Amino acid sequence: MHSSLTARTTSANTVMKWLIRYLSITMPLLSAFLVVAAVAKDDKIEAYSLTLENHVFTPKEIFIPANQKVKIIIHNKDQVAEEFDSFDLNRERVIFAGKHATIFVGPLPPGRYEYFGEFHPNTARGFIVVKELSEK
Repeated sequence: MHSSLTARTTSANTVMKWLIRYLSITMPLLSAFLVVAAVAKDDKIEAYSLTLENHVFTPKEIFIPANQKVKIIIHNKDQVAEEFDSFDLNRERVIFAGKHATIFVGPLPPGRYEYFGEFHPNTARGFIVVKELSEK
């Protein structure tokens, strides 16, 4: 009985060693593949830019296509942080001074979606206008 227990333990140890070796090789490869796939997918998403300077977003309106996911890159050129906030889009993100942030929105139906800077709401305001591609 003692020898069969030893054989099972040895067999289990062999399987565990094989599994650890297998996972240590395949997991980094899988992770790398997923990162490349995510980057490739993001490259296909149309990007739009907003600039925050002197506590004002420029442009005041950006136009994006309806029913498509897009990314909005916000550049903060101010010397202080600002929080991009939109109740309409259910998004908020602090953007530190001199930095940028990327926010993904959509797909959205046609409409007008307000955003503002939470720290300077009287001046840092704007709209994302979503239109069908055929609309001008």
